[in-house]
Amino acid sequence: MGEEGFIIIKGAGDIASGVAHKLFRSGFSVVMTEVERPSCVRRNVSFANCIYEGTWEIEGVKAKKADTLDDILQIARNNMIPVFIDPSCKIKAKIPCSVLIDAILAKKNTGLNKDDAPFVIGLGPGFYAGKDADLVVETNRGHNLGRIISYGEAEPNTGVPGDIGGHGIKRVLRAPVGGIIRNNKKIGDWVNPSDVIAWIGETEVKAAISGVIRGLIYDSLEVYEGCKIGDVDPRPEAIAWTHTISDKARCIAGGVLEAVMMKKLEQQDIS
Repeated sequence: MGEEGFIIIKGAGDIASGVAHKLFRSGFSVVMTEVERPSCVRRNVSFANCIYEGTWEIEGVKAKKADTLDDILQIARNNMIPVFIDPSCKIKAKIPCSVLIDAILAKKNTGLNKDDAPFVIGLGPGFYAGKDADLVVETNRGHNLGRIISYGEAEPNTGVPGDIGGHGIKRVLRAPVGGIIRNNKKIGDWVNPSDVIAWIGETEVKAAISGVIRGLIYDSLEVYEGCKIGDVDPRPEAIAWTHTISDKARCIAGGVLEAVMMKKLEQQDIS
């Protein structure tokens, strides 16, 4: 399938990047699309970071921002993942595409159609396998994480963060007001309750628990009230995990790779 065209991944956050990393290392040509100002939280492990930095590397795999179609092709030839600003994923009509994966994780369908590519995969809630996409991969933590759904939907969004070290809601940092964020801490820093992690305008964003800042959105971004801007991991060993793909992303990526290989084998049987 990789010989026939690119695998296009919509979104380049940490889960999408885990998927891209596994597919790339498995021999597939991957292109990722993003918005102009990505607000990924775990940006150390998000290829979206090359929108700001130009290039980014995760566990030995490099990505580079592409500005043109020629850039995409050249970056791919140089054995890197192109990341292209294209919120509507118009690039799917301009380059050969064998698989399209919606990994935005918007918890709703923002425009995915089963006819967008020869094989379409949706990650998480918001997609109906057999209607919006050919297959859906479960993204909710638990027994079914990474499971391939051939007909039906993923588990609904609970709105409740997964429990880590006895903490759920308190470990997630959300914007108390809208405005421009100015970071006072950085990913990998240890914080204690009431430490100021950032300001939004003149409003402080404080840690509610002790732990490692595992995620924090890019400085100077405009945020809206209530949006997720970071997270704190209470486990001391999490300092070493800020630059590595998460267990959740690896599991979901495994489900995606399995789905792609199932389709590849199916095509071989037909031929």
